[in-house]
Amino acid sequence: MKKILSLVLVSALGGVLALGAYQLFIENDKEPVLVEPSFHNVIPVAGTSTAMPKASANIDFTFAAEKTIHSVVHVKNTTLSKGYTTFEDLFYGKPTQRAQIGTGSGVIISPDGYIITNNHVIEGANSISITTNDNRSYEAEIIGTDPKTDIALLKIDSDNDLPYTAFADSNNAKIGEWVLAVGNPFNLTSTVTAGIISAKSRDLSGRNTQSFIQTDAAVNRGNSGGALVNTNGDLIGINTAISSQTGNYVGYSFAVPSNIARKVVEDIMEFGNVQNGILGVTGSALNSNAAEDLGINETEGFFVSGIEENSGAAKAGIKDGDIIKKLDNVEISKFSDMKGFLNAKRPNDIVHVTVLRNGNEKVIPVTLIKNQTVAVPIIGILKNATKQELKNNGVSQGLKITSLNPNYSDYWKRNGVALGTIITSIDDVKVYTIDDVETILKERSDFDPFRIELINKKGERERFNFKR
Repeated sequence: MKKILSLVLVSALGGVLALGAYQLFIENDKEPVLVEPSFHNVIPVAGTSTAMPKASANIDFTFAAEKTIHSVVHVKNTTLSKGYTTFEDLFYGKPTQRAQIGTGSGVIISPDGYIITNNHVIEGANSISITTNDNRSYEAEIIGTDPKTDIALLKIDSDNDLPYTAFADSNNAKIGEWVLAVGNPFNLTSTVTAGIISAKSRDLSGRNTQSFIQTDAAVNRGNSGGALVNTNGDLIGINTAISSQTGNYVGYSFAVPSNIARKVVEDIMEFGNVQNGILGVTGSALNSNAAEDLGINETEGFFVSGIEENSGAAKAGIKDGDIIKKLDNVEISKFSDMKGFLNAKRPNDIVHVTVLRNGNEKVIPVTLIKNQTVAVPIIGILKNATKQELKNNGVSQGLKITSLNPNYSDYWKRNGVALGTIITSIDDVKVYTIDDVETILKERSDFDPFRIELINKKGERERFNFKR
């Protein structure tokens, strides 16, 4: 009896394995695979929260919804992936290509067909299809992208002017203000949800690189790149991320502020890339612990502990120990407030900086400069070198090291590489400015060997090769 039961179990198991193998390798499904692009799964939340009541009787959202819904589009991103569909393909190592379709949202921002969306919605696309609210379809061209802010600009051509949504000033958006999120979650086109602005200047990375608007308007997969609008129907943000343990909405959503999104789009259209203006200060945000350590009474603001040479802050007279309280009329209580404001500015913009110095407030106009540094793997931080620094090293081009990667600092020191060393080429390409370095880093793969050329202490060119 036991032998019979064993045979039955073995037979059943064999059938299951055979069926699984057939579906994995033999079954050839030629239809494109529909894949929802996942939102950034940021900071999982624990515990429970009490949902706030939605639209009250005296708030009318119909005007904003009608004004926005026709300018929000469905974005389909087709990519090609490789896989094995038969045992023969697997045996001979001949993968076949299959189409994968990711979906998201976008917002028409001009009557001639410019569309803003998230970079992660269209990243890696072989082709992009746009469907408008009246079911018209268009092929889209990628005009430019900025992975740092997760913003991308697309363009479609239409014989007629298209409905569009105008940008609002996101600096004027207030916590508690009603907003609408418009997009295409789960392929459900033209979906509108309502909520309030829960917070501003949210940094989800923990690295002081982001400044999101947080809302409690329901946002799900497919809403990426959609519109966050105020009750006038004007664009105050591009829906980008949610905080979730499940991958679906649980009460928190985040949008790139419209001032940042608009600036990125304008830079892409005018320059082909994003122009970042910097203040030229280093330091830290204040809180009670920092204030106690520094021996001051202020618990809000940005404490300046260093000034970058030749920066706008240095030329304007900002000093170590100053506390930045405002940039123009925007209050600064944490670093992400500063980051969000400056991300909407470009080089040569003038910013009125309110600083607290010796108990007195002072307004100092500062002209922003172009970013002069870039972080390079293995090496550290590079900065544009002055003509005199290049002349001292006997070269006509290159960048200087201002900070060594701590993971490789011992290696560099053993090989005589120190702060101020001039890097003349990366991956066999001569570098003149940080723009050259950023272009090289953008085009290289993480698995490519890393090659650098520098001027050593003897004034000789020396090459280093690193393999991943």
